[in-house]
Amino acid sequence: MPGNQYSPKTLKHPRSLPRSINYLFREQRLLFVLVGVLIGSTFFILQPTLSRLGPSEARTAVTSSLSGSSSVVQSSNRGSQGIFQRRSVSGRVPADLGRRRLRIVVTGGAGFVGSHLVDKLIARGDEVIVIDNFFTGRKDNLVHLFGNPRFELIRHDVVEPILLEVDQIYHLACPASPVHYKYNPVKTIISFRSCYDEGKRTAETLTMDYHRGAGVEVRIARIFNTYGPRMCLDDGRVVSNFVAQAIRKQPMTVYGDGKQTRSFQYVSDLVDGLVALMGGEHVGPFNLGNPGEFTMLELAEVVKTVIDPSASIEFRPNTADDPHKRKPDIGRAKELLNWEPKISLKDGLPLMVSDFRNRILNEDEGKGL
Repeated sequence: MPGNQYSPKTLKHPRSLPRSINYLFREQRLLFVLVGVLIGSTFFILQPTLSRLGPSEARTAVTSSLSGSSSVVQSSNRGSQGIFQRRSVSGRVPADLGRRRLRIVVTGGAGFVGSHLVDKLIARGDEVIVIDNFFTGRKDNLVHLFGNPRFELIRHDVVEPILLEVDQIYHLACPASPVHYKYNPVKTIISFRSCYDEGKRTAETLTMDYHRGAGVEVRIARIFNTYGPRMCLDDGRVVSNFVAQAIRKQPMTVYGDGKQTRSFQYVSDLVDGLVALMGGEHVGPFNLGNPGEFTMLELAEVVKTVIDPSASIEFRPNTADDPHKRKPDIGRAKELLNWEPKISLKDGLPLMVSDFRNRILNEDEGKGL
């Protein structure tokens, strides 16, 4: 019927070219199009470079390119806080700038040497997992790292298996003083001098068996007498004994005639040696120690000079199997690791004495003395 006749819509003619151009210029649409093209082009130009970099390096490259600055933007390694530090670069670029962050386990990391090693690894930007059963280690040695997102502490005995995905392992979990390693002779494979005889020989043998038989990449260090802050106050080792006794106004105990010699390296020198060994290509073993020799009587005189010139000496019978001389030959470490100790006993001992004074004072206050 005429009133209900269907009438299709009239087809629209294609928009003319002038109207399309006018549409693009209206409300700055053309500007947004050009900005989008520029951003896309920048991404495709940078993409081949970014594909060859790690995540942290990629972030550095992108930030530097977009800022239009000649300086390099470098992460200050504060975890998820996203804090950055801008440094001007002229001439040679620092070697560690593009270094990959490592995930490292330190067994015995709450102990004397281990805690100093952890400090160094954290300071250079690595992630560190400490495994310690606190037999001789102390949480106080690590408490300053508890808020660091790159630090983790696990209470665990390394005689029991544990599964972790890491890049490196520094195995320092073993009682190192006579007072402690004689407490449990089964775990330390003891004769009279476990740490210097059966224990170390067995450890080196097993390590090399894994290296030769299973292809495990290993490094072996032979650590000589080491001293410094965070040593146990009463662990039976000569430096800590002398220092603690002199501070407490007790006679310094000398075993035998006091003419036996020892060499003493400051803990930071040892840590530098361990890191150099791990970062090198040589398995070892390497002697890490200070070749400077002191008799026990000479050591006692140095302690008296630093702490108390009126301190006295008390002689006692010598212990079984006490070696008369112990001096490391560090020739291979100097040649292959470019390492040698830098801190003398006279320079390092006052740093240890300061730490011992504070801890002995706090210990006495806790006892009401």
